[in-house]
This record gives sequence, C-alpha cells and structure tokens, in this order.
Amino acid sequence: MPVASVGLKSMSLPEFGEPTVMPLVKRATHEARIAALTALGAKAGLDAFAIYGDREHAANVAYLSGYDPRFEETLLVIVPGKQPRLLVGNEGWGYAELCDGPYERVLYQTFSLPAQPRDRSDALPDILADCGLMPGQRIGAIGWKPFGAGDAGLGETALDLPSFIADTLRALVGDKGAVVNAANLLMNPTDGLRSINEADQLAAFEFAATFTSQGLRNVLQGIEPGMTELQAARLMGMNGLPHGCHPMLSAGKRAAYGLPSPRLDVIRRGDPITMAYGIQGALNARAGFLAEEASELPHAIRDYVERLVAPYFAAVVDWYEAIGIGTTGGTLWRAVHDRIGDPFFGVSLNPGHLVHIDEWMHSPVFSGSDIRLRSGMALQVDVIPATGSAYFTTNIEDGIALADEPLREEIAARYPEAWRRIEARRGFMADVLGIHLKPEVLPFSNIPAFLPPFWLSRNSAMTVTGR
Repeated sequence: MPVASVGLKSMSLPEFGEPTVMPLVKRATHEARIAALTALGAKAGLDAFAIYGDREHAANVAYLSGYDPRFEETLLVIVPGKQPRLLVGNEGWGYAELCDGPYERVLYQTFSLPAQPRDRSDALPDILADCGLMPGQRIGAIGWKPFGAGDAGLGETALDLPSFIADTLRALVGDKGAVVNAANLLMNPTDGLRSINEADQLAAFEFAATFTSQGLRNVLQGIEPGMTELQAARLMGMNGLPHGCHPMLSAGKRAAYGLPSPRLDVIRRGDPITMAYGIQGALNARAGFLAEEASELPHAIRDYVERLVAPYFAAVVDWYEAIGIGTTGGTLWRAVHDRIGDPFFGVSLNPGHLVHIDEWMHSPVFSGSDIRLRSGMALQVDVIPATGSAYFTTNIEDGIALADEPLREEIAARYPEAWRRIEARRGFMADVLGIHLKPEVLPFSNIPAFLPPFWLSRNSAMTVTGR
C-alpha cells in the first residue's frame, strides 16, 4: 500500500559495520565472461572483438579481463580459438602481469605516456594482424558507450574509440569487412552481459558500497560550521580504493551544481550542501542544509521539508517498495513521477540506473520502459530534484541488488559478513523507516534511505508515518 504520509523522526542509525573480507572476481569468471561474449558475437555475425579501455573508461575491459588501465590506454583483442591479447604500454606491462587475467600481454608502446620509450614494439597494424584480425572480418568494437535511436545520425559503425585505433581497424578489415559498435552486447540494460552479475561481483559491489556510504555517514556525523569543504571531505576517510568518479562536496552557491569537487571555501551555518563519494562498483550521495531546523533557513523556504523533502522521500519509498524481480523500468519511473513529476521538482534524469564498475552503466528506468528487472542486477536509486530555486535539492543515492532465492543463498553462504550487513539494513529500513522491501531486494548502503534534511540535527531523518 503506498505511503500516505512521511515526516521527520528522531532515530538512532545502527552501526552496520565495515568489511574485513575483500571479495575478488576469479580468473575463471573472466574466462567464462569472454566465452559468453564470444558466443554472443557468433550469433551476431562477428568474427572478433576489440575492446578499448583507459583510466576513465575501464569498465568493459576490466569486466572481461580483470585489468583496469591506470595511466594508459589498452586494447583487449578477442579472436575465437585464440588466447585473448591485451595491448598495454610501458607502465601497464608489469601491472597486467599482476592482474593475472586470461590474456597474453602484448607491448604496444604508443599507449605509453608522451616521451616514454617507443623502441620495443611493433606497429599497431602488425600487432593486430598477429592477434588474428584480418581483411574481410566483421569486428565488434567496444568502447564505453552504445549509441541508440536518440543519438541522431550515429549508426552501428559509429565508434567511440580513439581515431588512431578505429582507423587502423577499418583499414585492416578493408572494404569487404566492417568494424561495428558492439557495446550493447555488454551494456544493454535488457540482456547485456554486464547487466547480470555473479555472486562474487555483487559481493564486491557491496564491499565498495559499504565504504562509500560509510564515508558519507562520517561526514553527516562530524561536519560542523566553519569547516572548509576540504576538511569536511576529509571526514569521508577515503582509503585508496579506485574511484569511479571524482569525490564531490560543495556548499553555498556552488552546491546547486552538484558536481564540484571540494575547495577551501568555508561552509557556513545555513548553507545548502551536497556530497557524493564513488569508487568502482558504488556511489552514494546526499544533499540538504547545514542547519539544525527550518527556522535557520530563509523565511521563504522554511517549508523546505513539507514542500520538497517529504514528497521526495515518499517517492523514494514508493520506488523501494515497487522494485523487484520482474518489475519494469517504467513502473519505477511512474512511482517517482506520480509523486514528484511536477516541474517544480525538476526530476529530468532517469530515476534509477544500473551500477557496475562504472558508476552509471546503463538504465532500464525511463518513461514507458517495458524492461523487466532480473535477478543479479545491481541498481542505484538515483532520484535528483533540481528545483533551480532557493529550495535547492534533497537527495538519496544508494545501491541495491536484486537476487532470487538461490542467489541469496549463495551470497549468504559464501559471504556471511556481507549478508549480516544486508539483513541488518533491511531490518532498519522496515522497523525504523517503515520501508518494506521485497525479499529479493538487497540494500548495500550503510545509510540505507537515511535522509536528514538538516545535517546538524544528526539523528533526525525522514520516515514513513502513515499508510
């Protein structure tokens, strides 16, 4: 039954704990993923794959091989019947050995940083030919973005690879071959390989989400007026896990833009403030005012909770209670827009998306979407109001996974520490916040749906008060 009313409540946010065990994806899993992609390629009439990656676009290569580029570009070449080849530069050479993926390393020094040695590798056309690419083939090129009907004029031959790689591939296959964008085989939200995750991968995402959400929790518990943004961001306790995006924290006038990184600007009492912390596999975000109560806000927006936060939280509750295996993306879109579809709220982006090694892989959540959610999907509640007014915004961004009973049993058996956190979060959401999740919904956040409008009122957050 949809919520009838929500409101502020004083509560104690439990300590859900941090991981002491780090889940890792095994080499055999990467081998199985490459085999699955090769099988899909055969059905699609593809003879081989060339998968590109760099520091900002590491996810597709990392998913298949376990290697995530650091400074340099990389290219994973997959030809059926041959050992996959991973092209790396000078600094990637040793790191690729450490990653121990199912590939043979090939030194291609043009991928190295400018002015580094380029005296020990062959030319790219010769390397690719040695990998098994040849004239007349139909090659699936995968960068980091599939194109669709809304990308006017960009068809299947539109590639998002550096031109020196794309041009070389096209020249190699010649007029009788083709190089086509095959990113959808990995990233399509309906049936892309990366849309469904194994138990190990979901456990790795929970591991990541625990740290990102705990980082925001630390800020909510420790921020004070007079701190600089950099001092507040330091409270996140970033621990060296690889970022999936830049850390974000800004207050005052810059906060309305959401994306700025922290500076030495002093945060003042009453300021609007927003923050987000993402590492590979997870992102969490929150927004509000650095105040204790509404009386500290400008008089015109002292109904901030009633006007913005309450309907927003009710929409998020409806989202959480609607999501499950078999739920369509369109159902989630309606759950949000039925509550806060008025232009005042300014919700224009997808209210939820798939999260993976990259923070936003793709989204099944859009108006009219008939894509049904499946067991193994990892998603992020991501409903961002942009009022463009003095009301500023409010925000919950947390990660969840969907897991049917066999997958839940596997996670519980193999990752009991993570499972205890998941069960405790579900209990808090039901017993304290009044949010009732379907059995297959696994919350990954240490601040699960915890939304304090006023950050100096540490234990006052939104909750369901009536149905």
